[in-house]
Amino acid sequence: MRRILLALLLCCGLSEAQQAIAPVPGEPANLDALKTRLTQYHSCTETDCYTPQMERQADLAIQFLKQSVAAAPPKAKLAMVLDIDETSLSNWAVEVHDDFGYIPTDSNWCVALHCSPAIPSTLRLFREASKAGVAVFFITGRPEGQRADTAANLKAAGFDHWQELYLRPENHPKSQTTIEFKSGERAKIVAQGYKIILNVGDQLSDLAGEPQAEHSVKLPNPFYLIP
Repeated sequence: MRRILLALLLCCGLSEAQQAIAPVPGEPANLDALKTRLTQYHSCTETDCYTPQMERQADLAIQFLKQSVAAAPPKAKLAMVLDIDETSLSNWAVEVHDDFGYIPTDSNWCVALHCSPAIPSTLRLFREASKAGVAVFFITGRPEGQRADTAANLKAAGFDHWQELYLRPENHPKSQTTIEFKSGERAKIVAQGYKIILNVGDQLSDLAGEPQAEHSVKLPNPFYLIP
């Protein structure tokens, strides 16, 4: 009987010791758990998952596009601006391959092989703009040296007959922010007499700065941040 009581005491004591764990206040979420959550978010089909959210934002953008076209005076020069990476073309395969890190050689390899497929919801928006006679301009942070490969990838993915493709000059100021670069390129579009009725990107830095589009739509991208 004494042995049984001793065993019970040891068991209970061990159980209590195991439960007495002091957590770290304010500890960030575990990185591996976040990566798993991001992968699930990208592939799931519920309303709060990546693809349904992309589709809803594209629907909203198309609604804005049609409103602006209907309200525009005859012969107005209307423009839409699109970002490329994670807006028009998906680099998901490279992101997963690199475990959500950024390895320039892998990204450049993907660009050279034209490996990025179209994001279907943005391709749908692009075709709506083309059908409505709205000129489409791409503004990307990719370097000028990737112009030929970027243009070829866009065309192979179904984006064709756009107005212009703007890339970062090789000699751009190193201190130039994304907002400064992209707003400066939009200013060039406005200087040609266009009214930018819609600007779509996956980063807030794609949309901020002057001149602003009549409507700006942010696409989901919790996978990386470009300030």
